[in-house]
This record gives sequence, structure tokens and C-alpha cells, in this order.
Amino acid sequence: MRFPLSAMVLSLVLTACSEPETVFDPAAMQVIDLTHAYGRDTIYWPSSPTSFELKKLAYGETPGGWFYASYSFCTPEHGGTHMDAPEHFFKGAQTVDRVPVEEMIAPVAVIDVSEKAAADPDYRLTVADIEAYEAAHGKIEPGMIVLMNNGWSARWPDRKAYLGDDRPGRTDSLHFPSFGAAAAVFLIKERDVAMIGVDTASIDYGPSKDFIVHRIAGEYNVPGLENLKDLDRVPPRGATLIALPIKIERGSGGPVRVVALVPKGT
Repeated sequence: MRFPLSAMVLSLVLTACSEPETVFDPAAMQVIDLTHAYGRDTIYWPSSPTSFELKKLAYGETPGGWFYASYSFCTPEHGGTHMDAPEHFFKGAQTVDRVPVEEMIAPVAVIDVSEKAAADPDYRLTVADIEAYEAAHGKIEPGMIVLMNNGWSARWPDRKAYLGDDRPGRTDSLHFPSFGAAAAVFLIKERDVAMIGVDTASIDYGPSKDFIVHRIAGEYNVPGLENLKDLDRVPPRGATLIALPIKIERGSGGPVRVVALVPKGT
């Protein structure tokens, strides 16, 4: 059973009443940005018909004597660091505006398989990997967010190195690691996680043709985070993740700013 954010807030309030010195202190936290900036080098799925566009609307001194800048931007939902809403691959599941906020702010577990991914670009996370993580760092609890660290963000924005193929429009020869189906089922059904995420282009590995992890996650209303960066800077346990996407009405996903709050000294 997941623990709602309201229970966490109540706990903080009660703690604050009895022990004021334990109130959340931003100065005690290291804030790690896990988000790639959007720009001309942003990586999108190869079949995406468009990419990121930034258009200048105004830039310079105004008649009143002050500086003013304004832009418009356009982007597909799925590209760069973004969230896949459950409905992305499962009809009737949550759209991005309906994903509960309390599930987007949660303790995070980071499973490091970067050595295995370096040896095999098509590596898929296994149940054995999860069990090894739990043996070392404790059981993954309901409501946690689980991220898979493949060391892949170091390849950004080199499309060939990152996707395995840089031919425009071609998706038949992609190679990058991600979640395996059995691992996804285990995390979602046995551990009741709130969200999964990865530092590659998809929560399904590159050669996937059936996108089974997306379908499993969608059926159980579990969002996915894709194209994360710098997961090696987040400890395996003890950090809190904040992943808040643009609240697009009925959207199948959208750009997301993802940060990890890591207690200093962790």
C-alpha cells in the first residue's frame, strides 16, 4: 500500500510541533538537477516529425526605456527529459494532468547497472538486479520511484552514441539499455512503485518492437521518466525525487523538470 503525501505532510507537522529543529531545511540538502535542457541538440525519438523550436517574440529595449524579452516554444510531448503518462500506451489510463502530485514527489531508489550496460548496450534490468540492490540497500517500499542508472547520459547529445543509430526517421536499429519486462512487473506488482525512470530514450530497451514495459506500466497507471541525466550523482537510497511535468490537459506526456534532494553527508 502506498503512503499518500498527506500522511507525509502530517508527519512533518507533528514532528515540527515537537522538535522544531527537524523542520525541512533546504540548506541541509544538495539539489541535483537530473534534467537535460531543451534546445537545438535535444534528442527526440527518430520518427518524431518535429523537434524543439524556440522563436523570439521580443528582445531589446522598450520605448519606456527598460529591457524586455519574450519567446514562444514548440515541442512534441516525448523528447528530451520528459514523462510518459500511463495513457501513452494504455487507453483510458491516466493522462499527464491526472497523475497524482503525491506520486511525483517521493523517495527514490537508484539501481546502478552501468557496468553491465557498458558491456551490453541492449542490457535489460532483471529481477536479480533488483534483488541484489535490495540485499545491499534495503527493500524497495510502496510508493517509491525507481530509477535505472546505465551511465548513458554521458553520451548526450551524440545521437549515434545515445540511440545506437543516428539515421533520421529510422527506428529499426536502435541500441540502448532499459527495463526488462519481468523487472517491470516485479517493481509494479510486487513492490507497488509510483514511477520508474531511466537515463536512456525509453523505458523499453532500444531493440524493442512491442514496447511491453510501456504497456505494463500504462495498465497499472505507473508513469515513466525518460532521458534523465547524472543519475550517478544520486545515492542508491536516501534521496527524494521531484518530477513535475508540464500539466498538459489530456496529454500523453510532457517535458519534466526532475531534481533529487539529497541530504548532505549522504
